[in-house]
Amino acid sequence: MQQMGLNEIRSKFLKFFESKEHYVKESASLVPHNDKSLLLINSGMAPLKNYFAGVEVPPSKRMTTCQKCIRTGDIENVGKTARHGTFFEMLGNFSFGDYFKRESIRWGWEFVTEHLNIPEDKIWVTVYEEDDDSYDLWAKEMGFPEERLVRLGKDDNFWEIGIGPCGPCSEIHFDRGPEYGCDNPDCKPGCDCDRYLEFWNHVFTQFNRDEEGNYGQLEHKNIDTGMGLERIACIMQGVDTIFDVDTIRHILSTVEKMAGVEYGKGGKTDVSIRIITDHIRAVSFLVADGVLPSNEGRGYVLRRLLRRAARHGKLLGIKENFLYKLVDEVIKVSGEAYPELVEKESYIKKVIRIEEEKFNETIEQGMDILAGYIKELKSNGETTLSGENAFKLYDTYGFPIDLTKEILEEENLSLNEESFNEEMDKQRERARSARGNMDGESWKEDPLSKLDESVASEFDGYKELNASGIVKAIVKDNEIVESAEAGEKVVIVLDKTTFYPEGGGQAGDCGLLTNEAEDIEIEVIDTKKGANNTIKHVGVIKSGKVNTGEKLNTLVNKEIRMASARNHSATHILHRVLKDVLGDHVNQAGSLVTPERLRFDVTHFEAITKDELKLIEEKVNDAILASLEINSENMNINDAREKGAMALFGEKYGNEVRVVSMGDFSIELCGGTHLTNTSQIGMFKILSEGGVAAGVRRIEAITGKAVYNYLNEREALISNVSSSLKTKEDSLVQRVVSLLEENKNLGKELHELKTQMSLQSIESVLDSKEDVNGVNVVCAKFEGMDMNTLKEVADKLRDKLASGVVVLGNAADDKLNFVVTASQDVLAKGIHSGNIVKEVAMIAGGKGGGRPNMAQAGAPEVTKLDDALNHAKEVVKSQVK
Repeated sequence: MQQMGLNEIRSKFLKFFESKEHYVKESASLVPHNDKSLLLINSGMAPLKNYFAGVEVPPSKRMTTCQKCIRTGDIENVGKTARHGTFFEMLGNFSFGDYFKRESIRWGWEFVTEHLNIPEDKIWVTVYEEDDDSYDLWAKEMGFPEERLVRLGKDDNFWEIGIGPCGPCSEIHFDRGPEYGCDNPDCKPGCDCDRYLEFWNHVFTQFNRDEEGNYGQLEHKNIDTGMGLERIACIMQGVDTIFDVDTIRHILSTVEKMAGVEYGKGGKTDVSIRIITDHIRAVSFLVADGVLPSNEGRGYVLRRLLRRAARHGKLLGIKENFLYKLVDEVIKVSGEAYPELVEKESYIKKVIRIEEEKFNETIEQGMDILAGYIKELKSNGETTLSGENAFKLYDTYGFPIDLTKEILEEENLSLNEESFNEEMDKQRERARSARGNMDGESWKEDPLSKLDESVASEFDGYKELNASGIVKAIVKDNEIVESAEAGEKVVIVLDKTTFYPEGGGQAGDCGLLTNEAEDIEIEVIDTKKGANNTIKHVGVIKSGKVNTGEKLNTLVNKEIRMASARNHSATHILHRVLKDVLGDHVNQAGSLVTPERLRFDVTHFEAITKDELKLIEEKVNDAILASLEINSENMNINDAREKGAMALFGEKYGNEVRVVSMGDFSIELCGGTHLTNTSQIGMFKILSEGGVAAGVRRIEAITGKAVYNYLNEREALISNVSSSLKTKEDSLVQRVVSLLEENKNLGKELHELKTQMSLQSIESVLDSKEDVNGVNVVCAKFEGMDMNTLKEVADKLRDKLASGVVVLGNAADDKLNFVVTASQDVLAKGIHSGNIVKEVAMIAGGKGGGRPNMAQAGAPEVTKLDDALNHAKEVVKSQVK
């Protein structure tokens, strides 16, 4: 059996099944598409579920893939053993109602023996105990020796998940030799020892299990096979663990060099090396597929893996950020098979580097505090860390709870998880209380839900703003009524309307409802969606009396609609530009479109720089000036995807969707209202950019006339400032710089003057020194002095005093500042400036600290200055040994 590299095995497998008329499909993203049952793709068949279920039509009835997968159930064991891993690749061939057992078994045997050249006498096969068809195919048709053909029960050789499609399996095993076995002379597959390694599972989906547990035959039978690429590579390379496979060993060797350690010696060093090696593969692929670090969902999985790897780097003695450098090694061994790694190399490194930097900001402090907790536990003979302390680490210092648990386990300690969860619940309750009952109104029952289901509204306002509709319902004081009169606040439901109801982030329309005689006028101040597909016109009757069944004209306010449409069309352009400038990982995470402005939230891992914002703004305006035609059409969801339409992640869409196109520049699924040409937007201006959640940035912008008004306001502001500074507008910057420099110089002069005045009073301050248990103590108070001057005076007093402690307090700007300094000789007597200033500041409601010879603090209670300084002497007295 010749040695074969992991990449070579993958290539051979896909080419083999391509020769058997299989469509070679590239690996799906690790992020599941249209499947909320999975956090991350964890098997070869997971992305193909809709094909097996008949929900979608596959590109071919025969397919083969090498699917990247993540499994998170064993994260705690990764590294501790040499066989656990989070990232792996799964080879598979699939049939959707085409071939079945005969072809699957025949081709499996052919590939294993003729292409991998595994010796036949090393191969064992298992089948389900009741699956005579598979047994006969192996024994009679293939001539496989029955002494190496084993029947096993449901637990080993039958695949099912609850109700639905299921079926028997046939697994191919490799005999590693008696040295891996047990003392049982009848040892064979199914034994708990390590001799027989299963590497290829053939699932024959032929039954449908109902809720009563009955198994009926499926009309269309399927094949689903799975062969772990790393596992078969172990066999082909004659190694015992995935960490010795050529591609993975390459990454591991780089970790060895970075840390200056050797792998294979056992112990904690090997554990750390394995963790880093496995996790950097996983995080590289996760980031390439658009996952960003966060505190929930798949983003939390990424953050947890990254931080776990970073910590183990520190345990190996790697002090600087290093994980992002390992991405190069992942790309070297996997970039050819997965080009997204190469395409997004700089992006992947950037995300990993930034997250590693963030973690380093918190890890040191958290580790010190946890080490203190552990020391205290051991000294008290205890073994469980309290939930309160673990929560403080998590909430105050951002220290991951999983890391706390892992470190405790390494010290043979545990965590009171029940208590920790109670603290988390208290925090959530505090957050809920802080929010108050802001959403109380939305919980009121919509009276329209009482209407017959046949009462519905049709929106007909994409092209026309004015039309007519029949009044189907009137709501007044939260009750359905037959009529309403002038002065009353109402909700009007029409069978047809041109008023757009709030939805998809776009605000609802405003306008008027009138009748033909014009004796009825209803001012519509908002439009919302109601129960049972109704559209609610929220407004006030200005004149007349309106009755159910009446015909009303719908007159949408054109200026307001156009302003909303400008902002909405601009969000589509902005979305496209953000992907072009920042990367394909950018996706819409929310939006708000009103007549006044637009707000657009996107997934992005760091602040958007000023230069990036400038480029984004420029590119959006370029698209506006390109006068792109804006068209919308309804089509089948699959046709929309083929056209390249962008869909919002997590949104549900029906079979029929509306596609809004702006030339070839932007194509999105959208139900909102838009312009007919991008030039109607006029101009686009970004007002602000900031973070709103982990991995989410928010851009606020204006368009059209709002930009014109904004420029006028800025022009007026510049004019007023120029007038106040008595300079021309084109000299304004120079004038401001000059004033700032002048102000800076005056500040220096003032500081020097205050220092001189303070130093002149040093002698009189020294006269107030007191002997406290053999230590000279000087306490003094000042007013209006800045902190730098206060420290300078303290140093001068200490030097003049030669031996002793100086405690100074200063009142300025309605707050207190304290400085404590001590000469070197009194430190040996127990004096500690940091502890003195801490207790002094507490008297005035403040806090602070510092080194034994120098410390400072702040406090809010100005009236307590004298009390605080008097207390200083008591503190010194308690410290002197």
